Amino acid sequence: MASRRPTLRLFAQCKTNPQFNHTWTPRRAASSFQSSGSARQAFSNSRNYLTLAAAAGLAVATTLSYKMAVEDPIRCDSPTLAERDQQIKREKGVTDASPMRLRMEKFVKEQQKEIVRALEEADGTPFRVDEWQRKEGGGGITCVLQEGKVFEKAGVGVSVVYGTLPKPAIIKMRANHKNLAQEDDIPDSLEFFAAGLSLIVHPKNPMAPTVHLNYRYFETANPDGSSGAWWFGGGSDLTPSYLFDEDAIQFHKSLKEVCDAHDKEYYPRFKKWCDEYFYNKHRGECRGIGGIFFDDLDETVSDKENTFAFVQDALKSFAPTYLSIINKRKDMPFTEEEKRWQQIRRGKYVEFNLVHDRGTAFGLNTPGARVESILMSLPLTARWEYMYEPAPKSREARLVEVLKNPKDWV
Repeated sequence: MASRRPTLRLFAQCKTNPQFNHTWTPRRAASSFQSSGSARQAFSNSRNYLTLAAAAGLAVATTLSYKMAVEDPIRCDSPTLAERDQQIKREKGVTDASPMRLRMEKFVKEQQKEIVRALEEADGTPFRVDEWQRKEGGGGITCVLQEGKVFEKAGVGVSVVYGTLPKPAIIKMRANHKNLAQEDDIPDSLEFFAAGLSLIVHPKNPMAPTVHLNYRYFETANPDGSSGAWWFGGGSDLTPSYLFDEDAIQFHKSLKEVCDAHDKEYYPRFKKWCDEYFYNKHRGECRGIGGIFFDDLDETVSDKENTFAFVQDALKSFAPTYLSIINKRKDMPFTEEEKRWQQIRRGKYVEFNLVHDRGTAFGLNTPGARVESILMSLPLTARWEYMYEPAPKSREARLVEVLKNPKDWV
């Protein structure tokens, strides 16, 4: 198709130029063909005319083609960010010198395999693995275990998204990221990249806690494909149905150790952020007993390499900590009433995810969204009972008290 453009453009220019806007139509008068000699002469004259016209046309075409090549060159579209990254992977692979977006993608995919392997070992049931692609660029891997021996449902998903931010989105995001664009020079659009790993585990036993984890990276691209604005986000939080203080302490202590190794201000700041973010406003209580949560960590907080190192350590610390708790609780005895309470608490979990969670809203509103992967966080079963209240001074009532008044566990 591209090869036809010069010809079409030449035709259009000739057509609109009065110098070349002539139509030659051979006259078919009856007398022209009354004798074979006259006919042959007419045909010979016509052929000579066409030969001269073709020669003249070739000269004009050559002149105009040269003029267009010099004065009006055909411009090819520059490659998209997704196309540039595919070329880098093919030619160089992903190394420590690669753009951060490719390093983050490689890291979360590696950790997904490690976590899936650890959960499969604990449960004895294999995950279903679905790989999918986005026509807009990117794709993902969704791993789900359902109705296992230990876990009623577990999902570990990696998503990679390439897209374009329209001008209204750029203006809105500048509220937290002034470096997205200059206030007096906001572009009509910006290419962006987002990648992350999300995890949710809902155990069968009501004595074993649900856990959620997410670590992600976002950046915009300059026209040449280099990184523009960037930031990391993520965290991990625990949601028990029955509260064991030692589990809460162990979970928070592990996260604090990771935070302190990078910045001693991280844990108190991110723990408070977690309690405030995972809050069911309409219920007046937190979703769980917290952990850490952070977003928009950019160069105003720390440099890119150190922030990436923090995210790596936090994600790697998850499986050993959580599986230690699971191994203590997965075989504990429980009653039907305790199972019922677990289902009621899961209903509150669903309420937060569908009503308040920004990640769910962002995913569902992203073009080309894979809904099944976004909603894998929801449990297989949940329960809503009208005006349910736990018995006073019960274990259930104590949990609700802690959810309404978050504690400092370490």
